[in-house]
Amino acid sequence: MSRADVLQAGAGRRPNPLWTLGLLRSELATTVRRWRTLALLGVLAAVPVLVGIAVKIETRGGGPTGGGGEGPAFISQITNNGLFLVFTALAATLPFFLPMAVGVVAGDAIAGEAGAGTLRYLLVAPAGRTRLLLTKYATVLAFCLLATLVVAVSALLVGALLFPLGELTTISGTRISFAEGLGRALLIALVVAASLVGVAALGLFVSTLTNSGIAAMATTVGLLITVQIVDQIPQLHALQPYLFPHYWLSFADLMRDPVYWDDLVRNLGLQALYAAVFGAAAWARFTAKDINA
Repeated sequence: MSRADVLQAGAGRRPNPLWTLGLLRSELATTVRRWRTLALLGVLAAVPVLVGIAVKIETRGGGPTGGGGEGPAFISQITNNGLFLVFTALAATLPFFLPMAVGVVAGDAIAGEAGAGTLRYLLVAPAGRTRLLLTKYATVLAFCLLATLVVAVSALLVGALLFPLGELTTISGTRISFAEGLGRALLIALVVAASLVGVAALGLFVSTLTNSGIAAMATTVGLLITVQIVDQIPQLHALQPYLFPHYWLSFADLMRDPVYWDDLVRNLGLQALYAAVFGAAAWARFTAKDINA
């Protein structure tokens, strides 16, 4: 069912849960079918391919694999077990590529509709502004999960093609089975997706401030880069634990035995805080927004 069909079906009557589910399904389909979204997913899928090929070429003659601390986390372990390419690809894409993609989708969520003149038609149906905003945010969160899984699955396939698979060694030095390692890889992917919740809420809030999708996307990505820079300045160490990307790479603690949960819990709690603050700000702005302006 297209978005137009969903709007026509909901027009003139109170919304029900099935209509809301149809609206969410149509928003997901619309977002995923866009060429911009497909291009972003293509770039994300290409990163593990490039990393895997680079490591394969570098180690063809038995050369170093980055064990001296160069490159993304886990890169020195890829030649021993292709499953480590999943962890390396997520570590390589999380600081910029993944949040940038989420920022683009979130920034365009409301502003893109306003700029195209379709926002007023979305609100003609009995969705209500709050319900529509929640649907948009749910769509962005779904994209967070989809983008993360695209990176993880691409890395797993490339790792299986180029490198051996089997038991793997954790950061703590213990050995775990391939099945358990695969389970931890899935858990890490879920944690990485959850780490993008704060960016999604921030992007959605920015999207309610303007009617230009390009301006909203650029602002969100610009804020992301600025916060990343601030997080690397030693003189601002007192502020850094409150920045949404500060604990992003804590997912590596899931590869310890036993797992270290402290930074993981801090990360998830911080993302929930950003989601609550910027989600409330987006709701306050959107409910008062003049869609005819």
